[in-house]
Amino acid sequence: MPQRTHRFGKSLIQLLFLTAALSLLSAVVRRERNQLLRTARARKRQIRVGRRRVAASLAFATLFFAGAALSAGAGNGVVQLIDGDSGVSAEATTSTDTTTEDASPADSAPPEATPVAPAAQPAEDEAPAGGGVAPEAPAEPGPAEQQPASSSTAGDTSVTAVAQAMLKQRAHGLVSKASQSSTLAPAQDQKQHGDRSDSFHRAPSVLQSQPMAIRRRLEREPEADEPGVAATVWLHRALPDPTPPSRRLTPAFARHMTRVSARNHVDWALTLAVLRASGERGAAPASRGRLQSLAQRLASLKAQRNEWTSVLALEGRTTFADRTIALENLYHGVGLKALVRGFEWAKPSLSKQILSDSRISIYPGGRADIQAGRVNVRVLALIAYLAEAHGQVTVSCLISGHRLYARPGVVSAHIYGLAADISALDGTSIFGHQQPGSVTEKAVRNILLLPAEMQPRQVISLIGMGGPSFPLANHDDHIHVGY
Repeated sequence: MPQRTHRFGKSLIQLLFLTAALSLLSAVVRRERNQLLRTARARKRQIRVGRRRVAASLAFATLFFAGAALSAGAGNGVVQLIDGDSGVSAEATTSTDTTTEDASPADSAPPEATPVAPAAQPAEDEAPAGGGVAPEAPAEPGPAEQQPASSSTAGDTSVTAVAQAMLKQRAHGLVSKASQSSTLAPAQDQKQHGDRSDSFHRAPSVLQSQPMAIRRRLEREPEADEPGVAATVWLHRALPDPTPPSRRLTPAFARHMTRVSARNHVDWALTLAVLRASGERGAAPASRGRLQSLAQRLASLKAQRNEWTSVLALEGRTTFADRTIALENLYHGVGLKALVRGFEWAKPSLSKQILSDSRISIYPGGRADIQAGRVNVRVLALIAYLAEAHGQVTVSCLISGHRLYARPGVVSAHIYGLAADISALDGTSIFGHQQPGSVTEKAVRNILLLPAEMQPRQVISLIGMGGPSFPLANHDDHIHVGY
């Protein structure tokens, strides 16, 4: 038994040592592996950085050699120009020497060959006295210059012979020109010199200058050119409902408002208009208690007799009273159900109401447009609003009967059912009644008092009151309202 215990303990110790050695070895292997991974990543980074550096070095070397090539080419061009100048100056300085050498051949030449030598070179190819350099075309040698070349062998066509002939020809031209210039007066010499230099230095321009085109007198667009008037470009788009769901009244609030207003002998539209003009935009703009107190206050201010004065007494501001009365007329025109379920939902009933209303006069084509549902609900609401505000309204144009273009290239808003022309209000024609304080001014002001969701884009007459309203001379007999 003691020996077996000793052997078991010894084997256990060996197992422990083996386990420790394995764990140490695994730790070392992991450490070496991590180091290899780190060095590999570092090498990859170094290689990437090295590639970038090599690419940058190649780019800079390419740019350097390209610049060197360009500078070398420019230097060659400058050297050629300088050589040409020196060649011309050398010819000018050696002209006196060549005259002495060529005097005897010129004298021995036949009489009919004497005038040929000066005329062999055209006047445009001569070098000016100012020392300028001109591109000269090689001219054919005259008979006097062909004699030295003919004295040589028949097959001799060397470059030196041709060069000597050209030099002699140019020298003769310079000598003849110098003799002619010495006989002229100083003033005439200066004039001729100036003409030659101008003809030499002037070169045909690459871009020919064109005179400024005279502006054609086009017919002015008053909408775009009148001072203080912003241009309106009509783009057809599908307009949303003027009353989004967040602005529509809840049925419960609408029922309670009508009951409270009727109990206090106040118009429900006036009660709602006061709340909206005060800035309440929710679906239930007032609580029950506030609604009750407001109706009682309007009743105490005799709102059933004079609504405008009662609202003025309520807030003390004329702008608030005007906006409230405008909202009341709009709410009466479209009806309470349209305020609860939306204007688009109420469009069929609103169309029937407008066609059956004795206060609204519409030409036959416009009535057909409304019956066909082609007129936007905003225009219908505007007509009903003007009937409430003025007692009577005459519509002279909707869609039918209007031309396609309002101005060249711009389709009229009438074509899309987004505009109406009003020719009379409250039995008074717009024609001849567009002065300050007239029915036209009142109508434009009432249209501008509409809420933001019903505000038009264009109110055109002979009166401009700011915002979307502006005057045009061809709107002397109607008010154009466009959305």
